[in-house]
Amino acid sequence: MGSTIERSSVMDKKAPAGNPSRRNPLPGCPMAAAFSAIGGKWKLTLLYWLAHGESHFAGLRRRSAPITPKVLAEQLRELEADRLVERVVTGPVPAPVIYRLTPYGATVLPVVEGVRVWGEAHLVRTDGTAASDLAMSCADTIG
Repeated sequence: MGSTIERSSVMDKKAPAGNPSRRNPLPGCPMAAAFSAIGGKWKLTLLYWLAHGESHFAGLRRRSAPITPKVLAEQLRELEADRLVERVVTGPVPAPVIYRLTPYGATVLPVVEGVRVWGEAHLVRTDGTAASDLAMSCADTIG
């Protein structure tokens, strides 16, 4: 019989909020650790937007129109599990929940800005165009 992998030994991308950091798929490899924490289609963009100020889920949803609410929630949960983003409940339901960078999350901003600058140059090199919708634009530098 083929070998089986127990669910607990596989990185759980759907880690619920408040769980400790997710395990590194390649223990001891800094690149794998970094990509586990900030890799993914939307995480760098979410970190970029949160660098410009805290936001509630609906605000992030408006800025990220192509992302589904399910994927947005998953990405935010993963960022929270890695302690890069914090989720602040502002009151009883249905009060909005605010998302903001943690001090640890702010340490990744030079990487986010470096990727943004590289992406700008890549758009020019490949004749790409910037987002026409300013809400989705990532043109502002991170201060």
